[in-house]
Amino acid sequence: MSQARISPALAHIAPLAVFMLFSMVPGFIAIDNPLLPWWRHAPEQWVYPLQTVIVGAMLFALRSHYVFKPMRGFGLAVLLGVIGIALWFAPSLLYTKLIATGAMKQEWWKWLGLAERLKGFDPSFFQDQTFWYVSALIMRFARMVIVVPLVEELFWRGFLMRYVQADGRSFLKVPFGQHSWPAFAIVTALVVLAHSTEDYLGALIWGSLMYGLAVRTKSLAACVVMHAVGNLLFGIYVLSTKQWGFW
Repeated sequence: MSQARISPALAHIAPLAVFMLFSMVPGFIAIDNPLLPWWRHAPEQWVYPLQTVIVGAMLFALRSHYVFKPMRGFGLAVLLGVIGIALWFAPSLLYTKLIATGAMKQEWWKWLGLAERLKGFDPSFFQDQTFWYVSALIMRFARMVIVVPLVEELFWRGFLMRYVQADGRSFLKVPFGQHSWPAFAIVTALVVLAHSTEDYLGALIWGSLMYGLAVRTKSLAACVVMHAVGNLLFGIYVLSTKQWGFW
């Protein structure tokens, strides 16, 4: 299908939709039996790299639909990326310290992000095979730092934030970064609900900061930069702490 036959709305929605479909695949096809070939009992190790390639190709093919300019606000984007992601993983550090002091885990802790985050995508699955381990890390960071920031910001800020203010018009008629409290509430709430309970607080803070950046800079590029910086730091944090649940 040529780009001319694809609506701007679909161009902003489809990459995230395909990305989410791929994210669901491992849960449906995984077989918890280590005696099976690795691609059967750990399908996330090949599904996620395939997801990165296919969705990346979609973004490239649909690139004429995306407007990232003006190219400004990158300093603020980096600063907010550092602050936002630090606040996101801070509860996991606090949780570790509380458990180490003998504190009893409480059910309500998870609503504040105070939870163990050890189970998730683990690239050390290939740690005895240097080539595949390095390849897995490269693809994981390409997914986190390039693909995820693009697909999420194109949808949340590039499309939905404007769509809810369009009043039946094309979302393109709404300038990027135009503020309205309903747009803030709807987009931020959906960002929060798209994450697990343990991530609600982090996603709320992150979504609020990202919304503020969009309104302040009027730049989709700045939003992508903030997201990329945050995800890069998050990836480094996960590798250093082995809190794979964040992945």
